[in-house]
Amino acid sequence: MSNTNNALILLARILLSFMFILAGFGKITDAAGTAGMIAGAGLPAATLLAYVAGLFELLAGLAVLTGFQVRIVGWLLAGFCVFTAVVFHLPYASGAELVNILNQIMVMKNITLAGAYILLATVGAGAYSIDARRGLQAVAAR
Repeated sequence: MSNTNNALILLARILLSFMFILAGFGKITDAAGTAGMIAGAGLPAATLLAYVAGLFELLAGLAVLTGFQVRIVGWLLAGFCVFTAVVFHLPYASGAELVNILNQIMVMKNITLAGAYILLATVGAGAYSIDARRGLQAVAAR
């Protein structure tokens, strides 16, 4: 794989990681707010799930940023994006009210991100990553 492609994979990893790093940190520092949304969706143990989700998002975002276990984390984040789209946004994504329009956007964003994470899981972390240092480069890079 060329240096340009590896640099672009690094750029993609940086861009894809920020949302989850920031969202995870936010969930951990405001677990009550997140727990309210989780409880509103009808899930049990909302406070515990808020901390679990926050920790998952933070650690997964950092893994993508550093290029650590990107193939596994990519699949996990893709599934997380689809799950949150279906459970938290899709039920409210009908009609023309502003909240519904925002939820429609969130569904589309999450599904699009799932595609990006599947692509990242497929191509791997690239040469500028912990995975490359550990010999776990993408198949396309070999």
